[in-house]
Amino acid sequence: MPFLLDRSELRDLAAKLDSGARLDEADALRLFETRDLNALAALADRANQQRNGLRASYIVNRYINYSNYCILSCQFCSFSRKKRDADGFELSIDQMVSKAREALALGITELHIVGGLHPSLPFSHYVGFLRALKALDPRLQLKCFTAIEILHLAWLARKSVRDTLIELREAGLESLTGGGAEIFRKDVRSRIAKGKESGAEYLDVHRTWHQLGGRSTCTMLYGHIESLADRVDHLRQLRELQDETRGFTGFIPLPFQPENNDIPVRTPPTGFDMLRTIAVSRLYLDNFDHITAYWVGMGLKMAQIALSHGADDIHGTIIEEHIFHMAGAKSPQMTTEKELIKAIREAGRTPVQRNTFYQPVRILDEPTAAATVASLEAGGDASSHRVEDTVSAGG
Repeated sequence: MPFLLDRSELRDLAAKLDSGARLDEADALRLFETRDLNALAALADRANQQRNGLRASYIVNRYINYSNYCILSCQFCSFSRKKRDADGFELSIDQMVSKAREALALGITELHIVGGLHPSLPFSHYVGFLRALKALDPRLQLKCFTAIEILHLAWLARKSVRDTLIELREAGLESLTGGGAEIFRKDVRSRIAKGKESGAEYLDVHRTWHQLGGRSTCTMLYGHIESLADRVDHLRQLRELQDETRGFTGFIPLPFQPENNDIPVRTPPTGFDMLRTIAVSRLYLDNFDHITAYWVGMGLKMAQIALSHGADDIHGTIIEEHIFHMAGAKSPQMTTEKELIKAIREAGRTPVQRNTFYQPVRILDEPTAAATVASLEAGGDASSHRVEDTVSAGG
């Protein structure tokens, strides 16, 4: 790493990091603008290993999108539908419970639940499905709702955001999702998500949840019409809120998917852009413990590479994902726990199954030399042989 950086334009930033000084916005912009991805990766990987060692995590979870009917018409969104649309859908509470019960049998620890801003479902419906899902197994962690959904639910309940969050928490809500952050800068946001909550409102929902003792993730949608400076501004605001509350468990950069929406972008972010965004996020967000490489948006192979570019998590088994795939994502709808473990091991990391809050559920040992030899002699893959009670979420 020192040899690599001795010849890099980033050597002064490496020295700044070594001194314990914090990167500023100008530094972050320089990191985004560099073409020296190898040096950037080396810096980010070192920062990650100083924080997380060689562990890389995943979660055994299921996504449930309860409905894609939405009163908004965000330009970037390929997911939302109106009641008149033939491909709109809405799950009943019984259908959600059935999906959850099937996933529990596969060993999930988390349900990740989001949907559109439904035009007619009452607040009681959301409280009802939280209670019904939690009743299946009290250990099941419910990670639900984006910030804009919380604002919608507060409007339905005719309560403050704080009181709405308290009632949802009492019904079983354990974590907010990070979705809906998009890009905070007003002029960009108004062009891709007109009518949606402002960046300040997004941050305030999470601030309120954190003040109540809750935890959440956060995101950034990148690779559309935003500038690199817009990305830095977005990261700055997340870092500032984290300084204030320490309530974010992890940051998840989301690469834009360009199909079936009204944003004039023809291609998704390149592999170079995905990896540099992971790396800059790791270096600039120095008060975040975890950076997730979201394999649904990046593809599992690229997420695996991101583990050497600052990421320490590759998300979960998912089972059923609609939002990115309706926007053109080519990744599978789901992946198995074995596949996640294999990807992590091939990247030279120790797989760790985590829970919603990035806390370890179990740490998997690397295969022993004897197990590796036995696997190779049998013509198998050594990475799949030391996993006890591994759950295939692929069904």
